[in-house]
Amino acid sequence: MIDIFQTWTAMIPATLAQSLILSFVVLAVMLPFRTLSFPDLTSEGSYPLGGCVCAVALVAGVPPLPALLLAAAAGFLAGCVTAFIHLRFRIHTLLAGILVTTMLYSINLRIMGKANTPIFQEPKIYGWFSGLGLPDSWVKIVLVGVLVLLMGLALNLWFLTERGTVMRAVGANPEMAEAQGINVWRVTIGGVGLAGACAAFGGGLMVQSQGFADVNMGLGVLINALAALMIGEALVGRRTVRRQVASVVVGAVVYYQLIAVCLAMGLPPGDLKIATGVFVLIMLAGPSLGLKRAGAQPKEAFRE
Repeated sequence: MIDIFQTWTAMIPATLAQSLILSFVVLAVMLPFRTLSFPDLTSEGSYPLGGCVCAVALVAGVPPLPALLLAAAAGFLAGCVTAFIHLRFRIHTLLAGILVTTMLYSINLRIMGKANTPIFQEPKIYGWFSGLGLPDSWVKIVLVGVLVLLMGLALNLWFLTERGTVMRAVGANPEMAEAQGINVWRVTIGGVGLAGACAAFGGGLMVQSQGFADVNMGLGVLINALAALMIGEALVGRRTVRRQVASVVVGAVVYYQLIAVCLAMGLPPGDLKIATGVFVLIMLAGPSLGLKRAGAQPKEAFRE
């Protein structure tokens, strides 16, 4: 037990940094799903898209922060395309997301011209804080933690504005929202596009953290984000806007610590997908098994 605890604590800085980056992908899953009632799979494509765009921009001499903004812009376009396909051609949201994600694989190859792009020598956004004298892992934790905090505060405030309320109204009842003069197309496309931008921004942060971009870096990230979201909602709840936003970060942190515990116990890395699937199954099956969850609430509480 002592060896397991020591191994787990040694992994905390690395897993905490990764979990904070994953928070942007969890947010990209939560926004369309909980806000717009738009289950979307585009995050698995927009995440590597952001990484590839960021890597190519850095190699071309673009500074780290503008490279991240370019990545977010590319993810925004990907999300908008998914929403447009659904609205224009009446294709189910999940199928639209699968189509866009599939096409993005080829687009990512076109962007980079190869399957992998190293950026070890290019400047990174984390390098701006290297003078603090902290280890690299803690520099990443501090920087990404501040970005996550700012994003959470911005979303919390925005959802309480008229435009944020309009988005939640579209998710709760699009027919009634349209009858009130709300442009459902514009709100849906903008909301799904924002989710794509968050996922791509996370991809850019991850590329600058690990030092390379790969077209396969998004493989499995969607199920990881879904697991984190389910865990966060089970622990924090989603009755209010503040709880829903907080569940994103809490779920990502707890999920990665659970994965770290599995690794510390000697679980082979190839079996982590089984562990992830079990985590999601427990979170989804909990209510039907009569398990009481903290902050349990009606299904539509957040949108209402």
